[in-house]
Amino acid sequence: MIPFPTLLIVQQNGFGAMFGKYLASLGILNIGLADITMIIIGLVLVWLGISKKYEPLLLIPIGVGVILTNAPIAGMFDPNEQSGVLYVIHSSGIKTLIFPLVIFLGIGALTDFGPLIANPKSALLGAAAQLGIFITVVGAVLLGFDLKAAGAIGVIGGADGPTSIYTAQILAPDLLGPIAIAAYSYMAMVPIIQPPIILLFTTKAERMIRMEQLRHVSKVEKIVFPISVMLLCILLAPSAVPLIGMMMFGNLLRECGVTHRLSDTAQNELINVVTIFLGLAVGATLSAEVFFKWSTIGIFVLGVFAFSVSTTGGVLLGKLMMRFSHSPLNPMIGAAGVSAVPMAARVVQKMGHDADPHNHLIMHAMGPNVAGVIGSAIAAGVLINLLR
Repeated sequence: MIPFPTLLIVQQNGFGAMFGKYLASLGILNIGLADITMIIIGLVLVWLGISKKYEPLLLIPIGVGVILTNAPIAGMFDPNEQSGVLYVIHSSGIKTLIFPLVIFLGIGALTDFGPLIANPKSALLGAAAQLGIFITVVGAVLLGFDLKAAGAIGVIGGADGPTSIYTAQILAPDLLGPIAIAAYSYMAMVPIIQPPIILLFTTKAERMIRMEQLRHVSKVEKIVFPISVMLLCILLAPSAVPLIGMMMFGNLLRECGVTHRLSDTAQNELINVVTIFLGLAVGATLSAEVFFKWSTIGIFVLGVFAFSVSTTGGVLLGKLMMRFSHSPLNPMIGAAGVSAVPMAARVVQKMGHDADPHNHLIMHAMGPNVAGVIGSAIAAGVLINLLR
């Protein structure tokens, strides 16, 4: 404890004001219960990424973004003053939509569309797995969200983080933080959410069905595919062109065989750098003022509902197609129609292996899985076109 005479001397020399100002600048004296709660939530996200390996490449940056944006006095993200390093990152990458589009470029460069090309009917399963998006839009409206917010929330059902961010920034930027974290959280929990739904709607005999080996896909087919999808999107779904166009451009870099350096950059350095900034920017939007609202709880509830309905839609169409297919078709691959690549396909592979140790479904599941990425982007484009 500082003796009173010493304090008097300090005050007389002007150091008291400086000392008081220093104390006022300490985070420990300015932090509130809401800030502490949000920092704990950020730490939980970091823990889930490290300990449970739930989407660590995104949950860890998002968690750190949540911690930093809720640090008192630090000024990391201040929309009112339009200042702070996280605000600059958010403004330059999220508001301009550059980050999610560059992520789609990287996804295209990382994706092999061979299984989809070899079995085009699996695209129907990818389309069926978008059912949750549109049903959830209705549910969100019934819960009191306006149409734009409902459209942004519904896209969570596609289990596609970048698409959810892209749609939310256009339709409901105030809800970007909760929507993005819900989307990535449910993507990470695919191995937890999907198996009970698959078990509910399939029998063991159906899960044991072995599918025929896929045919070989030529290099020409792999080059023509992204160009064809890009052109069809331009003609039939122009509102989805930014997402689909970037993804197909990335895939063309991968498959054309003459742009190895560009493809490697899109698959590695570029997508890694943008992923860091995207995670920080998304986490920065989740302040206490945003999180502690009933609407945030509603978003998380609707998100898991959307994801569950999408999984159910894919499985049920798989069962229908199984009855009319001339070749054996395991209905579980319909569950891979959500956009969580390749987690959903791995879930199908594991469950098929559990039913029959000699059953290999991973390549068959990848067809609807990558079709789901395209399907969710098109569904988002349709909603943006209708609701913007």
